[in-house]
Amino acid sequence: MKPRVLLLSTVHPPTDPRIVYKIAPALAQEYEVLCALPQATSTEAAITMIRLPRFHRLLFRLLFCHPVVLWKCLRLRPAVVHLFVPELIPIGFLFRWLGAEVIYEVQENLYKKFTLKRYNNEPVFQQLFRYFDHWARRYFRLVLTEHAYLEEYRRLAFPATVVHNYAALPFLDHYAAQGTASTSRCHRFFYSGVISMERGFDTLIAALALLRRQQVDFEVHLFGNVLFSWEEARALPDFDTVRPHLTFYGYTDLRLALPYAQRARAGIALLKPVGDYPDSYTTKLFEYMALELPVVTSDFPLYREVVERHQCGFCISPYNPQALADNLLWLVEHPLESEQMGQRGRRAVEQNYNWATEVQTLLTLYKTLLAPNNKVS
Repeated sequence: MKPRVLLLSTVHPPTDPRIVYKIAPALAQEYEVLCALPQATSTEAAITMIRLPRFHRLLFRLLFCHPVVLWKCLRLRPAVVHLFVPELIPIGFLFRWLGAEVIYEVQENLYKKFTLKRYNNEPVFQQLFRYFDHWARRYFRLVLTEHAYLEEYRRLAFPATVVHNYAALPFLDHYAAQGTASTSRCHRFFYSGVISMERGFDTLIAALALLRRQQVDFEVHLFGNVLFSWEEARALPDFDTVRPHLTFYGYTDLRLALPYAQRARAGIALLKPVGDYPDSYTTKLFEYMALELPVVTSDFPLYREVVERHQCGFCISPYNPQALADNLLWLVEHPLESEQMGQRGRRAVEQNYNWATEVQTLLTLYKTLLAPNNKVS
């Protein structure tokens, strides 16, 4: 009988790419995988999905979602519990008391990022996070999605395991291939990820307005949750000018968004130097490269090391709309060079930034935890 593994989050969407399309299928080859997520639905037979209620507010999750987690999941008695949000650390200790090994995955540096949170950032929640995060370091195995997080997570009971969120090439190739070439004469730009001012939306709008003044015809497809009000958007000087050229899809299953990357001129990921952004790769950078899209991204040293080394796009100031407009225009006017940029980005992912390599590190951790001579410490 295969060991039972529980992947658990009360925050991530039911089609979260890292959990549902990367980690779960990889583990399912060796283990019985249970995946508990808000509004979860079955995706493939090898993975058992457990549906949890969904609440945006942390207080409501603590009151109404966490009891459901206890009721549905504690009795499953998994051998390993993999937590993806810090609010579940107390529940992790219950699983540990019942004999499970617990993995706590750190996907963002909240010590730097709390100031960016629009809600669930009250002082009491920050203090609770610090308290339980401290205890998790002492008793859980930690998986970090960035090497930079090692600076914060130094004094640990067990060595941390870094598993980058690199691109899953077979997955991306399969669903991107379902797209069709656009019959429109518009130049297409692709944006996937959270849409916010901190991620350069205001700079993007100003840059697109500059393109319109040069009579460039374009369409921008934006996939992701919008973290500002439409009043804030309309307050941007050029928003009404470019609004007809923007299509907002909201959060979208990546499988449905990928076809829109077909024939796009560029993938845009322009984060500002706030929170932990300068120290963290945006996953979209590698996905754009895998899709053979030239990337236009921020001029953080971390990003420049990738983009400039492989000559697969441009790194610019996230506050400079003129630079963004100039680079997008260059990509439009130089299709052959743009195609070569995309090809170089794809090769870089194949050789250096792919999930197939990273997942082996994760599988090694699981094998270590489930080895017969391993004991819960």
